[in-house]
Amino acid sequence: MLRTFEIVGQTIVERSAPAPDDRGADLAAASWIDAQDPTAEERESLGRFLADELPESHVVEEIEASARFFVDVDGIHVHSLFLSQSEGRHDTDTVAFILQPERLITFREGDLADFRLLRMRARRHQVEADSPAALLATIFEQKVENLADTVEDIHFKLEQVSHLVLEDEEADLEDAIDRLAKLEDSNGKIRLCLMDTQRSISFLLRHLPARSPVRDTAREILHDLDTLMSHIAFLFDKINFLMDSTQGFINIEQNQIIKIFSIAAVVFLPPTLIASIYGMNFQHMPELALTYGYPIALVAMVLAGIAPYAYFKYKNWL
Repeated sequence: MLRTFEIVGQTIVERSAPAPDDRGADLAAASWIDAQDPTAEERESLGRFLADELPESHVVEEIEASARFFVDVDGIHVHSLFLSQSEGRHDTDTVAFILQPERLITFREGDLADFRLLRMRARRHQVEADSPAALLATIFEQKVENLADTVEDIHFKLEQVSHLVLEDEEADLEDAIDRLAKLEDSNGKIRLCLMDTQRSISFLLRHLPARSPVRDTAREILHDLDTLMSHIAFLFDKINFLMDSTQGFINIEQNQIIKIFSIAAVVFLPPTLIASIYGMNFQHMPELALTYGYPIALVAMVLAGIAPYAYFKYKNWL
């Protein structure tokens, strides 16, 4: 799917879908061409603006810096990770940006929340940009804002888990570990996006014109990224602390159970010994002839069980 936008009075405006015969002229007049999972025909239409073919998805996903950030005859190429969400878990998708003097071309596979929000803002004439480079900076600026909102959401969920682990005596600690594992995974994906965005902005700063006003926006984005990276590090520390605390509480509960079984074994060992002795079937056992031998043996077993229990209580082992 191809979506086209143009700059009208320093505002990004989405253009309506053209007729098939007018597609070439529509693309040529666009300031931003957003290609989402384009068809072969749409790829061919975009080919007129590129010396090379539009990159395939497996090329876009490559992690080498030389494959993600470079400059060629087509313009400035930046492949950046964006946060996505599916089935309650966060994931990352790569978006390819090709910045040319006349236009910005973006290529992606999935429908990302950042781009949906940008389209909605464009329909309300809330996206300001006076050039394709400024539009690219605006996209990254919104990306960082959305990542910051996600970080706040993770922090809120982490506070809930913290209350569950540290204050709720009836908490399901196994459920807490599962929730912490999901938060750690999401936090890692956000950190990956932030680090990738830092590299993207730094690359753009090296290749933008020296007097470009976009450079100031890029520096502000880098400052915001540094702040978010510090907060992400704090969240990692807190997740690790809560994970260690949860595992510690589980170990304490298990130790308490093992302690009960150990004490029960020690308490019942002397009565068992007495019962075993008088359960033997030897012919000559003096106590067998006693009239009160049976009740005496029962009393001895009770006392033999009470004695170690009282000793444990005296030592504060119970």
